Amino acid sequence: MSKPSAIVTRRWPDECESRLKQLFDVTLNESDEPFTTDQLKSALQSCDVLMPTVTDKITADVLSVENRKANMIGNFGVGFNHIDIEKAKELGITVSNTPTVLTDCTADIAMSLILMVARRVGEGERELRANNWTGWRPTHLLGTKVTGKKLGVIGFGRIGQAVAQRAHHGFNMEILFWDPFDISSDVINNLNAKKLDTIEDICKESDFVSINCPATKETLHLMNAERFKLMKKSAFVINTARGDIIDEKALVDALNNNEIAGAGLDVFETEPNLPDELKTLENVVSFPHLGSASIETRIAMGNMAIDNSVAFFENKDLPNKVV
Repeated sequence: MSKPSAIVTRRWPDECESRLKQLFDVTLNESDEPFTTDQLKSALQSCDVLMPTVTDKITADVLSVENRKANMIGNFGVGFNHIDIEKAKELGITVSNTPTVLTDCTADIAMSLILMVARRVGEGERELRANNWTGWRPTHLLGTKVTGKKLGVIGFGRIGQAVAQRAHHGFNMEILFWDPFDISSDVINNLNAKKLDTIEDICKESDFVSINCPATKETLHLMNAERFKLMKKSAFVINTARGDIIDEKALVDALNNNEIAGAGLDVFETEPNLPDELKTLENVVSFPHLGSASIETRIAMGNMAIDNSVAFFENKDLPNKVV
């Protein structure tokens, strides 16, 4: 029996690529160069399953390519806002993702951003590497204490709760959150968390605002000029979700106008491009989308994408079906 054919759009960990070779007639992207729109269309015409990742724009135009062969998209990543899900559903294309396995690593990165931007760690390292450090002194690079402060979490799902867990039990932070869905009382009690009625309330009351909600049409530019103005001048915004949840121009204005104290960012609206100010302002810590970037997590993500695809071809329920 012949193996299903698969095309993988970026390099995966070696362990995952070896497993792909065992289970599929697979075409790997040895150069690791991003696929163009035409390459994505061609891939859909020539394989049984396309395995893209979050940087691949799987638009309605791409999905509607003539003579499409693939009826399965095994996405490498938990987010799927880069895929036109409604068009996939209309065309009968199954889409899967890789949730749960990246929760801890993404929460770790959120805490790293909180600590780095509050304690001015990035500034200190740049000073030291540039040989500009003149020694310890009482007023040097004074930052903001993290322990005991109020953390407002926008989006209290798996990752939001994991960030809160670290913040509350590790740093004795008071947890405030907003989420459109009901949250288990066990979770709330464990974190001694308080649900606020609106995002505006989160902005007003929090010392740190952590964005952990999914990227949807409803959350586009959720953090905008009006909401930055509601934040304390001493507060920081942290984003490990998706870049377009923040209006980056409004963020730059808020930083330049001292409306907020700083920002810690792992994601950007038009990655890998971002406003120069988010690379040069001293009160910003910017990471190159490192949320899930641990060896263990990336291998787990690859294996989950493979498991989803194998289940599809074996006519079994997918472990992580989006549509």
